[in-house]
Amino acid sequence: MKFPSHLPCSAVLDSLADGVFTVDRDWNVTFFNEAASRITGIPGEEAIGSKCWDVFHSSLCDGNCALRSCMEQSGRISNKTIFFIRSDGKKIPISISAAPLVDSNGKLIGGVESFRDMTDIQIMRRKVEESWRFEDIVGKSKALGKVFSILPQVSKSEATVLLLGESGTGKELFAKAIHNLSERSKGPFVAVNCGALPDNLLESELFGYKAGAFTDARKDKPGRFELAAGGTIFLDEIGDMPAKLQVKLLRVLQEKTYEPLGSVTSVKADVRVIAATNKNLEELVSEGSFRQDLYYRLNVVTLNLPPLRDRREDIPLLVNHFTTRLNSLQGKDISGLSEDALQIIMRHDLPGNVRELENILEFSFILCPSGFIQVEHLPEYLQPESSSGSDDSDLPMTLEEIKCRAIKKALARNNGKRMATCRELGITKDTLRRSIARCGLSGE
Repeated sequence: MKFPSHLPCSAVLDSLADGVFTVDRDWNVTFFNEAASRITGIPGEEAIGSKCWDVFHSSLCDGNCALRSCMEQSGRISNKTIFFIRSDGKKIPISISAAPLVDSNGKLIGGVESFRDMTDIQIMRRKVEESWRFEDIVGKSKALGKVFSILPQVSKSEATVLLLGESGTGKELFAKAIHNLSERSKGPFVAVNCGALPDNLLESELFGYKAGAFTDARKDKPGRFELAAGGTIFLDEIGDMPAKLQVKLLRVLQEKTYEPLGSVTSVKADVRVIAATNKNLEELVSEGSFRQDLYYRLNVVTLNLPPLRDRREDIPLLVNHFTTRLNSLQGKDISGLSEDALQIIMRHDLPGNVRELENILEFSFILCPSGFIQVEHLPEYLQPESSSGSDDSDLPMTLEEIKCRAIKKALARNNGKRMATCRELGITKDTLRRSIARCGLSGE
């Protein structure tokens, strides 16, 4: 549709709330509307004739210019979030859209870019994020709100807590929050991963040993229960605890005492126990691999931690939270995810939950020098090309094919390690073994 010849084009553009400017093929600014002057603080007569990078000093002026990309590839860019540096040195977050300009003969004569000031939106996002924190846990979703609502009361009690949730849902973070809000907060918080230690070492790590208990035991060594005295012990992956240790842990929970290896004297266990697992303990009990009496002892208070796919509205808050933390740790000044990069993250299934999201941001921080993280800074498996190339995810598949595909991808992500794959998918070793055989896959 042609622009009406009787309407003054500049008057229309000056009436817009968004800034608009045009450049010629030598990057000289040829038009600068009133909103552009208001947002940048640079009068139009000063901007026109100047090189565009001398006007904006934006985060894309270091060789990743959106306008250049549009003009060279005859494409358009919409809603790309960047920032520019105003003349007073203040960074202004803006959302830009850009397109090439052609004359009536189709010849490229320059480019046009519009931009919107996102400062108020950024301030509002920060205020919202600050109002939805619970210790170091960030979220405003209904699913997480249910856990938040009872966490203070649970923390104040001395009851054993069982945290259930998929891998990466932040079980240790919740355990720390319960400890920090409890009467034991001044005592130690000791975490033990029951699935990471060999069975023969786990007992001595948990309960310690006396000198002479075995060949290399030359002196007494305190166990984690002793180190956690007066505080909290967090037993992660409790479903992987061997049977003989389940008996010993049951005694700790019932009698509040235990005996170090090689000792004949009981020691008082002055600790609160918080256990966690990504497995279905009821299923393990029915299979006979987990003691029913221990399950009921652990299951005094159970908190089900929702996976990230059930609380997607928390993703922008978590992105801001991790961005702030990574900026502090790495001494960078990253402003967050651009709108298009955030949309990709929001659509991704995030099977690794919060831990996967954190890893994505940590990877992107390596590639992004400053400003907003763009799509090209995301890991390769999130790049649009990878989803539109050889990937056949849009093709019709049977439920069995979908399961095989999920297992294949999880094995690849975990470098073929079956235990790690089980933890990620929340399935047992036997289930994974049968699935691998049925799907014709391989793993370590």
